[in-house]
Amino acid sequence: MRILIAAGLAAVLLAGCSRPGQEDAPSAPPLVSVSQTPSETPSATPSVTPSGPAKVADTVCVRMDATLVRSTLAVPVANIHPETPPTDFGIPTYDVCQLKLSTAPNGPMLNVETSVLPATKATLAANQKAYAATKREPAKPVVLGEGGYGTSTFVVFLLDGRLYKIAGPKATLAKYAVLGQEVIRQVPGLPEPQLLVTRAECERGSSAAEKVMGAPAMVRRDGETLLGDPVCGWVSSTNVLYTSVRRTAQAKALMAPMRKAATAQSIPLGDEGYVDTATGRTTIRVGDDKLVDLVPLPARAINPDLMTQFALAMSSLYTR
Repeated sequence: MRILIAAGLAAVLLAGCSRPGQEDAPSAPPLVSVSQTPSETPSATPSVTPSGPAKVADTVCVRMDATLVRSTLAVPVANIHPETPPTDFGIPTYDVCQLKLSTAPNGPMLNVETSVLPATKATLAANQKAYAATKREPAKPVVLGEGGYGTSTFVVFLLDGRLYKIAGPKATLAKYAVLGQEVIRQVPGLPEPQLLVTRAECERGSSAAEKVMGAPAMVRRDGETLLGDPVCGWVSSTNVLYTSVRRTAQAKALMAPMRKAATAQSIPLGDEGYVDTATGRTTIRVGDDKLVDLVPLPARAINPDLMTQFALAMSSLYTR
């Protein structure tokens, strides 16, 4: 369900500095509102896109030079992944397309992502600062489009009001900059992202989602996981709320730390369920191999009654 937008060409130049830039970036990543912001949460009869927001042919992954990708990353293949991967929910939230880099069933992938909401240089700076706070591999600045940063496994850059992210197996920042240049060459002519990509079954949660977020969603991103479980997402300029499923034989074991947490509040859904009052994250176990996640971003203390009402609205989609 991913669509990349048109953008102009830009030169690529790796900067020589070895420390992350923009240390004085804002602490929260602001996003610019889109001009067609819906005046209210999408109605009960939204525009439905059953198979995702775009055909495979509409994504930048199809346009990218497969030979360049193979040689840059030293991989045997660079084939378009025929299935639509789930949206990368976060602040910002990204639409995604993928290239398979191996013939093995579970081999490495190259994700090419674009922010669903317009972005600014402040968005980029805040995004880089948030990454630095994770204490993972230090990022270095890279000149792509209107500026960016990256590591040996990804690059993020701003171009014509959108953030682009390219992520995959370990290589070098220089190699990811080459792939960034290829993305810049290929995005012109791609359609604008749709505001509403919805599934009728997700609409049961829209009213409760608005109460959790404190405002109507500006963008909707509904779809399914690669295993076929529903994904429902509500996105605004400052908040995200989404639901998804993890299929794992360790479902019971993974619930143990949630159950024991001092901030856990039990809810009567599934075989067991909890709202984390410190983060708002809500998890429901269904059987021995299914976890349902209802996640507000940024993580924050939320009235647990609001998350419980949202979970109640969505539970029948996942527990039946």
